[in-house]
Amino acid sequence: MKLKDVRVTNFRNFIDSGSVRIEDDITCIVGKNESGKTAFLQALYRLNPARSHVNFSIQEQYPAWLEKRDRMRGVNLDEQTPIKAVFALEDAELATIEARFGKGVLKSREIGVKRQYSGKRIFTFEIDERTVVQRILAEGDVPSVVAQEQRGARTLKELDIGLRSAEKSAVAPEQRAVLQRLRAHIEEIGGPEGDIRHSLMSMLDAMMPEFFFYGEYSTLPGTVRIRDLLRSSEKELSDDDITARSLLRLAAADDEYLLNPDYEKRRRELENVANAISEEVLRYWTQNPDLRVMIDISQKTLSDAKGQRSVLDELKIRMYDARHLLSLPFDERSRGFRWFFSFLIAFSEYEYSQKPIVILLDEPALGLHARAQFDFLRFIEERLAEKCQVIYSTHSPFMIQPKMLGRVRIVEDREREFGARVTEDVLSTDPDTAFPLQSAIGYNLARHLFPSTCNLVVERVAEYVFLTHVSSHFRETGRTSLHESWEIIPMGGAEMLSVFVTLLDPSLNVTILIGNDEKNSTERNSIMERFHCVRRVISYSDYLQREEAGIEDLFAVPEYLILYNAAFNAEISPIDIRGNASIYSRICAVNNTTQYDRNRPATTMLRLGNDFLQRLSGPTLERFERLFERINSTLE
Repeated sequence: MKLKDVRVTNFRNFIDSGSVRIEDDITCIVGKNESGKTAFLQALYRLNPARSHVNFSIQEQYPAWLEKRDRMRGVNLDEQTPIKAVFALEDAELATIEARFGKGVLKSREIGVKRQYSGKRIFTFEIDERTVVQRILAEGDVPSVVAQEQRGARTLKELDIGLRSAEKSAVAPEQRAVLQRLRAHIEEIGGPEGDIRHSLMSMLDAMMPEFFFYGEYSTLPGTVRIRDLLRSSEKELSDDDITARSLLRLAAADDEYLLNPDYEKRRRELENVANAISEEVLRYWTQNPDLRVMIDISQKTLSDAKGQRSVLDELKIRMYDARHLLSLPFDERSRGFRWFFSFLIAFSEYEYSQKPIVILLDEPALGLHARAQFDFLRFIEERLAEKCQVIYSTHSPFMIQPKMLGRVRIVEDREREFGARVTEDVLSTDPDTAFPLQSAIGYNLARHLFPSTCNLVVERVAEYVFLTHVSSHFRETGRTSLHESWEIIPMGGAEMLSVFVTLLDPSLNVTILIGNDEKNSTERNSIMERFHCVRRVISYSDYLQREEAGIEDLFAVPEYLILYNAAFNAEISPIDIRGNASIYSRICAVNNTTQYDRNRPATTMLRLGNDFLQRLSGPTLERFERLFERINSTLE
């Protein structure tokens, strides 16, 4: 089952998060400190936690300013549902269900799941029970007379009652045997009560993924007491202890190896485990390729006050640095490395599990250097997202991929009356909240301004979004897309573009894409004068052969208005903006204003995704494709 949508209500600082769409691979939750990022993940974690000791608590998690008021109003807080989610069945799961109940038993692949503060989990789905009844009558070798009598049955229970009656009146033994087999089949499908919904819910519950939450402060201890961990139940263990137990399981935690008195047997197995872990760590840890994991077990005999003796087995973790010919206890390595290593160990317990899993990472890699954070992003892409859905929170610009803004969801804590909200409006939001996104794009700009890099400079983030996502769509559908070597750099407006070009060495491999209207005509002329190689300056107006044009004019008017109207809750029609000026200017004229936020329609396209891109008209596709060809022709 794929997680598709999440809603958090009445949980910590959330009154109603709003409907939050979840990507099939990676979803990034961005927000400043105390905005609600952790609360969102914690609520989702409790929908179906991989670790059994996690529950809801009204006293700790119900919004404090609402609890007493709601109790006085007679609200049953135990029945409140802080987390609701929508899942979509995958093909294999739907086939398994239909093999048991029949094709068409579910009216939709979408399954709703919510969990109350009491801990009760509730499934919602639409079924066509009559389809199941008709299948049984059609495939069960039912006597024609009985089939005719029971064709009006709408539920398994009604069919079972009808078959019981027919069985009593049946004369031939073979007919009674057929009817008994049918009733047994009904009980197999719907249980003793003939409740198909309950049987379906049991199957869906088994298919539902578990949620694995890993926070910033979950760290493997450098010394692990083996017997204590093996004897303790999960409810008695902290998150750090559970991570340590994952290491024991990775090391085949049984008497044959870990507690075997034969040193050679212990040592050989521990070296194998250490080598495997070292290989995994160094695959994604590029900061120091000379590190090696060392694992050993110490055994010592302890005597208590009564003279009784016991053996203390401790697993010790050290890191050997071949660069400095030095080994240190794991506890003395950097905080960032210890977190990275600990997460690899914790994830190993679920990586090859047959049970589907959704990984929730709260502020991952926060203690890592910027370059190491890029390494961890690569780990998410290559290792985690290949096996399961990943949802992570961050306020670090180095944990945001500028080319993947469609993955980003913004968390903002508004006034107490409204609580925190989650939105896909990544380009128009509170400046403090948007800062990591702006920093990520700014860092991307600074990182790529070198002669060996191919830079496509545009005026604003909206162009970055439109060009990036249409190009990605073209690459998937076999059309000409932007060459992969291009780095698209938004400058924040025509004035900043002009300043940037003034400071730029014209010999650099840079192509500039600029609009043409009354506001930026001076900047455009300045850029054209600065760049004597005109083929490296592409004007929308020249490209579209119009006096005035911007990126919006690549779309057919009705298509762009879909984005504009959805972004601003407007109802402008193509008839309203007739004329020869740019779409942007015509919309401003209709609204009797000089400008509007051009980023918001781009944000809307991120939200609509492929549903919008797949409906683009032929002329629109051709305009974008010809533009990509024109841009690619400037590569040197």
